[in-house]
Amino acid sequence: MKIEIVVDVKTTLGEGPLWDVEQQRLYWIDATGMRVFRATAQGGEIRAWDVPARVGSIAIRKDGKGAICSLAKGFHALDFETGECPLIAEIEPERPATWINDGKVDRRGRFFAGTMDSQEDGPFGSLYRLDPDFSVHKVDQGIVVSNGPCWSPDGRTFYFADSWAGEIWAYDYDPSSGVVSNRRTFAKLDTSTGGAADGSTVDAEGCLWNAQVYDGKLIRYTPDGKVERVIEMPVKKVTSVMFGGPNLDILFVTSMAKPPLPRFPDDPVQRGSLFAITGLGIKGVPEPRFGA
Repeated sequence: MKIEIVVDVKTTLGEGPLWDVEQQRLYWIDATGMRVFRATAQGGEIRAWDVPARVGSIAIRKDGKGAICSLAKGFHALDFETGECPLIAEIEPERPATWINDGKVDRRGRFFAGTMDSQEDGPFGSLYRLDPDFSVHKVDQGIVVSNGPCWSPDGRTFYFADSWAGEIWAYDYDPSSGVVSNRRTFAKLDTSTGGAADGSTVDAEGCLWNAQVYDGKLIRYTPDGKVERVIEMPVKKVTSVMFGGPNLDILFVTSMAKPPLPRFPDDPVQRGSLFAITGLGIKGVPEPRFGA
């Protein structure tokens, strides 16, 4: 196993790595830097787009010419050619202290993204589903920091975390309707060293990988929620993970250069880098695009 820096653009809050199989390109974001990035698996051909607000996550659209972005207070449509990013649907305008955070697309092209309390203190966030027709549906609520949405390879189990709950949850998922039910604890985290559940992905063997932010660990959980391995990263503030590359066997890891609140730790010079882990002998599953 080897851990290397692929791109060092010092993202203030790097997040949301997304490998698009059709384009063979990796996308990721700087949430507070309000930028979307794209590069090859080797870190070449870097392209960046500015967006008009804090960005929590993105999903590539069916035609590949743009993305759905969860910006601070709404879902937007980013055009890769023009850079325009108009609003699709406003979210929680009555709650100025929340913004949309992590998100992913299910196998039917629906985009799930949840809101979070900007001070990471109160359960004021909710989980939403944006359907291909741009209708918005509330899925869950009472969340402090929404993070880590992803699905089992068969699409029938939905995983999600409230970062400060100390748990990752599993739900039953109905692929035909997009409805979640039967929320239960999938895994409990060891938060004694200050870590919390951040972004997740699921590999081809059905195991869930989670970035434990502020503790510098990547944890692989078996489908029954047991810890299968722990990878120590060179920075503490790892934020999310995604398999990519031509064979879907490179694990990309985002990180942040600056903690969002003073109580969180600093990192050495590698902070804010995009990392790649090779030699794991494990493959991911292709990420779907948004749309019908």
